[in-house]
Amino acid sequence: MFEKSFITDCEGPLTLNDNAFEMSAHFIEDGDQLFKVLSLYDDYLADIVKKENYKAGNTLKLILPFFVCENIKNSDLIDFSQKNIYAVNDSKFLLNYLKESMNTYIVSTSYGQYIEALSNYMEFPFKNTFYTKVDVDALTLTGEEMEKITEFKHEILDNPENYELFDEIFFSEIPKMGIYEEIEKVNVVGGPGKKLAIDEIIERDGIDVGEILYIGDSITDVEPLEFARKNNGISISFNGNEYPLKVAEIAIVSPSAIATCVIANVYSDTNRANVLAFIDEYNDCDDLKVLFEKYGVDLNVKDKFFDVFDNEEYPTIKIIDDENYEDILKISKDMRNNIRGEDIGGLG
Repeated sequence: MFEKSFITDCEGPLTLNDNAFEMSAHFIEDGDQLFKVLSLYDDYLADIVKKENYKAGNTLKLILPFFVCENIKNSDLIDFSQKNIYAVNDSKFLLNYLKESMNTYIVSTSYGQYIEALSNYMEFPFKNTFYTKVDVDALTLTGEEMEKITEFKHEILDNPENYELFDEIFFSEIPKMGIYEEIEKVNVVGGPGKKLAIDEIIERDGIDVGEILYIGDSITDVEPLEFARKNNGISISFNGNEYPLKVAEIAIVSPSAIATCVIANVYSDTNRANVLAFIDEYNDCDDLKVLFEKYGVDLNVKDKFFDVFDNEEYPTIKIIDDENYEDILKISKDMRNNIRGEDIGGLG
């Protein structure tokens, strides 16, 4: 065991996917639009209403009845996930480096079928992952209930901003169906769920609460980012939207995970104060190679960084404050949409 732990979200910092969105688009007619509408509703319940016992990321529960209507099975989730993994550039390099320098974990809201496929693809230990467990084979609807769910889908798509209607569907009508009991057993690892995963990691590794680096990109990462920052750990938004940028201390905007690797390298060998000092100098430096040598950046990491960004604009790595927040938000969302596509980039 190492003295520090690196904990990362999956979709965003490691992959370009939004696996649940992509499966919805693939298996459900108009599923892409349906998922986007439900994702906005999910953000509304978590961030605006702050619904009691509701977790950001519960879109993964809301969408399940519509999967069942299409007779989707676990094997479909596994097969689709294995065939549709799109990694952030150099994320495999990042994970391979981290395995030799920090306790490393993936904490994701994604379904376990996707995280297992991703772990195999990245050659990363599946036992070091946290994810949303769902057994779609256990979910059933009667013929009459399927007809109702199909009607609900059309009503949602025809009234995408009628959240009173959505409340009626998801918290009154669907709870009357037999499927609801099984759906309620699904524990989405989002927001508070990710914070609980961090608690388990800290206890498992026997480390101080301040010896963690957490990196995320969306609304499901708010609680773990807040926890890391509050306890003097490292909190990073990677190509994030407004949710992580409001609570993280550091912003990375980059098409490559090698930028993350540099910060992880500095942190693993030193401490939070050195990371912040490095970032300050990074933004006011004429020769980054000299800076990397000064902070003892691993030779392989350094070579990879300058190979990736040879004759290109260097990635944005900044400490977030009130003055630069809006500028960072713009370039971060632009990068997010550019490398992940606007459909996925626009999801909360």
